[in-house]
Amino acid sequence: MNAVRMNAAYDDTDVRLSGDLQVEARFNLRNTSRDSWRPDEGFAAGFHIYDSETGTLVVDGERQALPGDVAPGSSVPVELRFALPPEPGRYDVFISPMREDVCWFYTLGWPFLRVEAIVEDGHARLERVRVVTLGTIRRENLVRAVGRAFTLPVSTIARNRSLIRTMVRRDILGRYRGSFGGVFWTILNPLLLMLTYFFVFGVVLRTRIGPDPSRTSFALYFLAGMLPWLAFSEAAGRAPTVMLEHRNFIKKLVFAVETLPINLVVSGLVTETFALLLFTIGVFLAHGKVPASVVWLPALIVPQVLFTAGVCWFLGALGVFVRDLGQVIGFLLTLWFFLTPICYPEASLPAAALPLLAKNPMFVLVRGYRAIFLEGQAPVWASLWKLWIAAAAVFILGHAWFYKLRRSFADII
Repeated sequence: MNAVRMNAAYDDTDVRLSGDLQVEARFNLRNTSRDSWRPDEGFAAGFHIYDSETGTLVVDGERQALPGDVAPGSSVPVELRFALPPEPGRYDVFISPMREDVCWFYTLGWPFLRVEAIVEDGHARLERVRVVTLGTIRRENLVRAVGRAFTLPVSTIARNRSLIRTMVRRDILGRYRGSFGGVFWTILNPLLLMLTYFFVFGVVLRTRIGPDPSRTSFALYFLAGMLPWLAFSEAAGRAPTVMLEHRNFIKKLVFAVETLPINLVVSGLVTETFALLLFTIGVFLAHGKVPASVVWLPALIVPQVLFTAGVCWFLGALGVFVRDLGQVIGFLLTLWFFLTPICYPEASLPAAALPLLAKNPMFVLVRGYRAIFLEGQAPVWASLWKLWIAAAAVFILGHAWFYKLRRSFADII
């Protein structure tokens, strides 16, 4: 018998709860294939229970042998009783004819009875009962996944904002606990880093920008480029090991693990905020005013945050599987830093390579910060809208990558 040609229909379907978790399903199973179904050849009806969120099979239910041969076009009554898992969650029950040691018919693409249920506080609630195929479910899941890809990252952050705020405060205070400087290292670290780079490039190498050869001009030019880089590099540099550092949260607690990379992004923003204050004071002392074009800063901060979050989600998930990533990322960030015109003028880049290097999101951010703080101009629109699209794409794809892999974190860590 060719099982692939089999088909089935479900008539007079009645699915109801008979207890807190008990479900009764009654229906007439009609053979719409061209072959007879014979119990002595292993034909039966049964059910599988899946976790709706993860698609994991949690119950391989008992089979009920058909009461007799079912000829093509004939029907047979079927009655199944089963219990839903007591753990809270959403469950999908797939009820389908099957043939022992051959296949479940629904896996061949034929219709089956799908029961959608929710278990809460030891009680079940049936949401929907319908006849579908795996193809129908895949199409619905695809449409739902596309919609969730845009909404889930934002809703996750909004829903866990209190947790993120607490974790960021704990991270910043814990990082410098016991030191003499304490939380003031949040200001001192970026300041010392920027002074170090300035000493190397501005004093030792005597790098100068544009017609103004003064060290003050170079310092402002350099520091404007360091502002977005500080926040990005701090978060991206720690992202590959963030899941390993919080393995207890992943293995022992019900915890929103997707917030851990976001904590790094927010911590980097805190560092950048202090650096921005210092830089703004420097601009005021050097020029006697702060240009009105700084009102464009949110137009740069938002895509910067989206891009950094997407990269951190990607690196955070990948770091669970590739333990060497924590060492490799330091080299990659150093290379990225020197491919971005932070400590040297854009004119120093080879003309042939400039169109390619200009597509670097950090290149656009650095140029934008200098435009609004030093040139009194709005960011270049032709680059800004591309940055927004690229940052949004990285944000969505990074979260999708993390969301897909997070099921394996507890097993691997």
